[in-house]
Amino acid sequence: MPEQLPNALDDVSKAIIEQLQEDGRRSYSAIGKAIGFSEAAVRQRVQKLTDTGVMQIVAVTDPVQVGFNRQAMIGIKCTGDSQKLADELAMLGAVDYVVLTAGSFDVLIEVVCENDEHLLNILNKDIRTLDGVTSTETLVYLKLVKQQYNWGTR
Repeated sequence: MPEQLPNALDDVSKAIIEQLQEDGRRSYSAIGKAIGFSEAAVRQRVQKLTDTGVMQIVAVTDPVQVGFNRQAMIGIKCTGDSQKLADELAMLGAVDYVVLTAGSFDVLIEVVCENDEHLLNILNKDIRTLDGVTSTETLVYLKLVKQQYNWGTR
């Protein structure tokens, strides 16, 4: 028998998540009707899923339409503790994504900036000054073609 992961989701939780990924404003009542559970049961399950960090319910914006005209992915090479560096990078306001990697870079981050000057300031004053950073490579986004968060629960 395969080992069950500690945060393995049952079919009910998966169905609730899938309903919310289709429409994050869908009511507990509507979700309950769709999956055959009561509104109260859905409310309780959603609360548990959010409390445990399994999911978040958020409004996703188009960065350009809210004044952030420059996005970039930045690959960072470092010496020393890459986890410590990742934690420091995660504290920066313009950084919305941080991942430790294997390969050419130790850390990848995504930044959302107002403009190129803002990006340059983040690179020179916030990132390259951190202990352990040896080099960066910036991939400037020219056009966002696809971004979605509805990959389901497979």
